[in-house]
Amino acid sequence: MTGVPQKDGRSWRRLIEAYHALLSHLLVLSVAILVIPVSLQIFSRFTSLIPHYIWTEEMARFLFIWTIMIGAMIAVRERTHFEVDLIGRLRPKAEAVARLFVAAAMLAFSAVFVWSGIEFTRFAWNRISELAELPLWLIHIAWPITGITSVLFIAEQVHDSLRVLFGKTS
Repeated sequence: MTGVPQKDGRSWRRLIEAYHALLSHLLVLSVAILVIPVSLQIFSRFTSLIPHYIWTEEMARFLFIWTIMIGAMIAVRERTHFEVDLIGRLRPKAEAVARLFVAAAMLAFSAVFVWSGIEFTRFAWNRISELAELPLWLIHIAWPITGITSVLFIAEQVHDSLRVLFGKTS
């Protein structure tokens, strides 16, 4: 079996971790870029140093939407978004069952994001924004991407919970 490549059971985890890292970097970048149109708005409204740019409000809104959605994706992976610890500390198997119930609820919400997000994006496919004249699908596509990413991260969590539940932790 020397010439046969072995399946690495952890390669999918490395891909998910790399995607999580990419999202984290995109979040930092989106916040950094968000500072520019917001700063232009502030300076133009309260000083006469630069002209009043009307497109900055629309750009700030678009960047803010993407910042929120990327942050939501990261929060799902880090289990800081939807989970609320009401029961307290449980035994590992009981905690795995509780996490599976949370995952089921989160999957339902994620399915809504995917389904409705696709419809939302279709609605905006041939439309442009009024001021910056950007294609609106660039903003609307954030919803299905958030839903699909959430499903991916929740699947990883379900896998971990099932391993604990059936005693296959490594």
